[in-house]
Amino acid sequence: MERIELNISKSWLSVADICEYMDVSPFVVTRMIRAGELPAVKFGREWRISTADFEHYLNEQRARSVEAAERP
Repeated sequence: MERIELNISKSWLSVADICEYMDVSPFVVTRMIRAGELPAVKFGREWRISTADFEHYLNEQRARSVEAAERP
């Protein structure tokens, strides 16, 4: 399986950046952050997600999906 590599020049992403990239609502991303599924840091009132952490999260989820699909 080929690894997902984000071609994003920013080191830190906002919730809005991830929403735009994944085409989901801010509620979805914020819920994932609060549940501890997606590592993030809060700066003032805004959440920031490391691009490296987001890329790792995507690859981890992809690997889990592939494993689940391969199980009998």
